[in-house]
Amino acid sequence: MANIGIDLGTTNSLVAVVMGGKARCLLDDHAKSMLPSVVRYDAGGPVVGKEALDEAPQFAARTFSSTKRFMGRAPADCGADAALFRYTMDDSEPRFVRFLCEGHAPVTPVEVASEVLKALRARAVECLFGEPGGAVITVPAYFDDAQRQATKDAARLAGLEVLRLLNEPTAAAIAYGLDQRASGKFAVYDLGGGTFDVSILDLNDGIFQVLSTAGDTHLGGDDFDRALAQYVVPDLAARSNAEARAILAAAERCKRELSDVEISEVVESDGSGTSTRSYAVTRVDFEEAILPIVERTTRACAQALTDAGLTAKDIDAVVLVGGSTRVPLVREHVAALFGREPFCDLNPDEVVAIGAAMQADILTGSSQLADDLLLLDVIPLSLGLEVMGGVVEKFIPRCSPIPMSASQTFTTHVDGQTGIVLHLVQGDRELASDNRSLGRFTLKGLPGLPAGIPRIKVDFLVDADGILHVSAKEEFTGIEAKIEVKPSYGLSEDEIEVMLESSIDNAETDVEVRMLIEARVEAEGILRALDKALRADRAMLSEESYQAITAVADKLREAHVSTDPADRKRINDLAHELDAVSAPFAQERIERDLTIALSGRAADVVGSELGLNNDGTKKPGPGAAAEEDATDAR
Repeated sequence: MANIGIDLGTTNSLVAVVMGGKARCLLDDHAKSMLPSVVRYDAGGPVVGKEALDEAPQFAARTFSSTKRFMGRAPADCGADAALFRYTMDDSEPRFVRFLCEGHAPVTPVEVASEVLKALRARAVECLFGEPGGAVITVPAYFDDAQRQATKDAARLAGLEVLRLLNEPTAAAIAYGLDQRASGKFAVYDLGGGTFDVSILDLNDGIFQVLSTAGDTHLGGDDFDRALAQYVVPDLAARSNAEARAILAAAERCKRELSDVEISEVVESDGSGTSTRSYAVTRVDFEEAILPIVERTTRACAQALTDAGLTAKDIDAVVLVGGSTRVPLVREHVAALFGREPFCDLNPDEVVAIGAAMQADILTGSSQLADDLLLLDVIPLSLGLEVMGGVVEKFIPRCSPIPMSASQTFTTHVDGQTGIVLHLVQGDRELASDNRSLGRFTLKGLPGLPAGIPRIKVDFLVDADGILHVSAKEEFTGIEAKIEVKPSYGLSEDEIEVMLESSIDNAETDVEVRMLIEARVEAEGILRALDKALRADRAMLSEESYQAITAVADKLREAHVSTDPADRKRINDLAHELDAVSAPFAQERIERDLTIALSGRAADVVGSELGLNNDGTKKPGPGAAAEEDATDAR
């Protein structure tokens, strides 16, 4: 079984694998590598990807996108983002973010991410003719412990074995380094749909050492879209949910177009697809709107260089990652920051997934790429313990290489103390209250000795995924307590188990409902095509043939609206019957059209008019390039 690499993105997600010694992204049925990270919850089950994205304004109350920005965060931290995306949080759940969903139970960002991962897993199964062995999943380098654990929870819900969580800039560096056989010091500037990271790496003789990392988990292409939308529609906040979604979608399309042209437009819509007004937007207008956002990346770049002990002159190359780096202003800003033109040869949308696939292949132990590759990543934020007075005692400073362990010994402050509460925090502020709380656990049963006598050894271990494990042991008695730090605002183990059991228990029913929906969709398409043919060429049919076709069509029309999975076979049978009874009619229409087309015409001329090459293959239509562009995330 092949291992896979997954880029779980804010805007788009991808899955890649190494085949024949080369890493490549797996494609869907439309030859697209990117899956929009958008999920709609319908009665028949979740709809994931482009369909959910395209129809988001019509189903705004049950469609969710950019939920990566909410992963592993507390509700108290997400009010502003929820308002921006027009999501309503479930006030009855104070522990973690949960969105209200029209016609469906509330959903968490972890559950939304799991649906995206399920779709990528299904694509891998189809392309590889079997289940993947395991997955390397990328996360922003600046994701904290809770956000990383939430990502692992989502993968588990999707039925994926996580081999490793890999920082996105590091994945890009692997793809770049192995592709270019490069060595030296590199800056990876990763600006995606919702997160920004910059990492400084040293590549030398197969050793990838991350020297430093910095960033912002709430900065990306989504912010560009919103800035442009508010630039042209200042009262965006006062618009309805459907209108706002439609305007943001139009702004996103305009943004992509302005990477290639000097002027485009934002079309205002009422959310139902009806245009009400359009606004001409120049590239200068767009750059004016997003300049403050782009400039916010400057501080993180300077911090990363300082932490690495380097200056911009020490950097040999700058690698761009993420669809938002296609924006010309971003590339100009990067060139100015580092004093050199950035490297743009690798596809910025796919490079992270490619690097993840390379790492996944290397973990098989029989890689064709680089068996001797050594990857030394770093932890983005310091880890520590709250001590007396509410201050933080740092165990592991930021930019420490992982895996990493550290120990310190503490004692009691009160005579006869028999227990101690350990509060774990992440961040670089001095006070615990100013940092991110990762969790608390208690060491009980301490000997009732005078203050200062007990010796409590606390061990911190950060594994290769960047997940923290903590243990505490009283050295006189041997009493011990351990914790694998779970996010304070994630799903509990029991809740994950319940969700997994639910998905298993309902698997058969879910499949039956899905098959019914597919049968109904196919029947609807057949009926639509038949109605169109009858309107155009009813005269070609005898009355007897017409009655035979419409009799079956009426039965299918009546059956295909059923919501009972037991009716699936009847719908399929009627569809096949209608196909058979209407086949002579379809054949006559084809022969008629060919006769007209070929009458007195040269074959190459007819072929050209029919959109065929000289060898008979179909020429790409004008919509193909447009559709390809539409999948680009900026």
